[in-house]
Amino acid sequence: MPDPTGPSLPDFSSLERGRFSYVPVVPGRMEFAIEVRRRILAERPEVVAIELPETLEDLYLDAIRRLPQISVIFYNDTTLGGKAAESVYSQRADEDRSVYLPVEPADPFVEAIRSAQEIGARVVFADPDSTERPHVPDTYPDSFALKTITHREYVEAYRLYPATRTPALEEFSQAVAWKLQGADPTARVMVVISLNMLDPILDAMESPQQEPSRRRREELRIVNPHPDCLGEITSEYPWLQERYERFRDAMMEPEMVDRHRVQLALFREAGQSYEINTGEKLHAWQNRLLAKYSRNLAVISRDLAATLFDLTIAARSIVDENFAWEVWEMASRYGPQQTASDIQTVNISGDEVWLNTRRIRLRRRLPSTKRRMGRLGLKPRKKEQFPGEWASELNGANICSYPPEDMVIENFGRFLKKKGKSVLSEERTTVEPFTSSLLDGVDLRETIRNWHEGKIFVRNIQKVHGEVGSVVVIFDDDRDGRYSYLTTWLGEHQNESDMAFYSTAPFDHLIGPGIGRAEYGGFLMSLPARRMYDVWADPDYDFAETKAERLLLAGLDYSIQKYVVYVAAKPPRSVFRNVAARFGRTIVYVPIGQLSPVTMKKIRVVHVLDGYDKRAIAKDIIW
Repeated sequence: MPDPTGPSLPDFSSLERGRFSYVPVVPGRMEFAIEVRRRILAERPEVVAIELPETLEDLYLDAIRRLPQISVIFYNDTTLGGKAAESVYSQRADEDRSVYLPVEPADPFVEAIRSAQEIGARVVFADPDSTERPHVPDTYPDSFALKTITHREYVEAYRLYPATRTPALEEFSQAVAWKLQGADPTARVMVVISLNMLDPILDAMESPQQEPSRRRREELRIVNPHPDCLGEITSEYPWLQERYERFRDAMMEPEMVDRHRVQLALFREAGQSYEINTGEKLHAWQNRLLAKYSRNLAVISRDLAATLFDLTIAARSIVDENFAWEVWEMASRYGPQQTASDIQTVNISGDEVWLNTRRIRLRRRLPSTKRRMGRLGLKPRKKEQFPGEWASELNGANICSYPPEDMVIENFGRFLKKKGKSVLSEERTTVEPFTSSLLDGVDLRETIRNWHEGKIFVRNIQKVHGEVGSVVVIFDDDRDGRYSYLTTWLGEHQNESDMAFYSTAPFDHLIGPGIGRAEYGGFLMSLPARRMYDVWADPDYDFAETKAERLLLAGLDYSIQKYVVYVAAKPPRSVFRNVAARFGRTIVYVPIGQLSPVTMKKIRVVHVLDGYDKRAIAKDIIW
């Protein structure tokens, strides 16, 4: 038996090899930049070696001095024979074989240089640049895993499935090992290398290496990327990198740059911009679906956190293309980047930097410059000659609606009445086995479901007796008090409903002289016309807890028909069923999600005119 007191065998899984300490990283990933900074500040090595070409050292250091502004190192490489798909840099393999290397804050190699300079350590570029970097698979587990497991556990899990060794890989590893072996022999050296190169370099360090041949690069230069292209060329999206820059400057906890928290903040900021540009607000259910859908997209890609591409796809799928545009624009913003610079500013495409880029086409549904231009021979839309001109024409004597809008909303009310009766028909439809009559037709779904019984099932639709009287539509029950404008107006003729509604203040948003634009929170429509008193001042409805409930009570009270349609995000309280029964009425609930969102957006806008004389000019102003 071996002597247990004898010398212990070396731990070959350890990343501490004599005076060398290895920190393998996934290039371009923020979590590894955080780990590199933590290790350097904690261990304070005398030398920090990084796996970057020594021929680019001067330009890299110049780019580091420009941070937090992002730089791109550019050169033509005539020695390359193809594309290099490594994440240290990517190449565009066209005629000139141009190489673009973004120097960005959240890259672990960049962070290694910055942290080493901060503690006064010497920086060594460990790649002698003697040969093209080998084509090694760079598929890594999601770096977000470092939030729940240690760096060593991540590395050990990756090393269980090593990449296939090739002669090019061995040659590159030997060149890096030669450079490391020539570092200060008395100093502690921390080596920051790509994770897929760890084992080949460790093996090459076990024996002395010969000096490799060198090559010279010409036409090296550093350029300033235009702020508009940062979203395409950076490894991490710029909005995240800006928060990482704040994190390292303020020495905050890593939780401040947690990907999931940053993504939620991104959706929130984009939602605010979306509301300003479109007038539409994100709902709670959309926020929930955004989080769920982006998570599912990440799972499909075998990631733990969604990429910017995934976030944009989720925004387009759950909301619309306008919101997807806001998410992309917000994520691509990077405050420190400036267009004016002491070096050349260029606009670079993502295809020039990365291989296998994915594309998404977004069509913003906003008026373009050409659409906003008036046609030849038509007068342009009026504008105030001085601030407050239109407000000065308000007298408050009387208000009225805009007749074309009245026709639209009346047609919508008739549609809802038909919708309500169809809901009642569905509720009263029964399915029974066929005996002697087909009744209202064969129910294919039930027949197929019970095919094993050998029976045919038919539908029996019972006739609905009675009509729909009042219609109540609730867009927002206004728990926050946003809709302060309460009014009741009467139909002007026999085919126009009496209407009570609450909305935003129309004359706070003037679009013309005496013409205000508002947004419905909810409204009530009832026929026949010219019967409705002021719903908002009627003490009979003080039982209501919200504006929506007051409209529903009035709808039950004024309806001369048996049924009252109630459209809202959620049904009314159960007590209203009893109230309706006392009136001899029945509430037909229609979920607002069953209706077309495009139609609901159009219906929700209301224009209020300060006097009948404004109708003559309204057609030139209201869109």
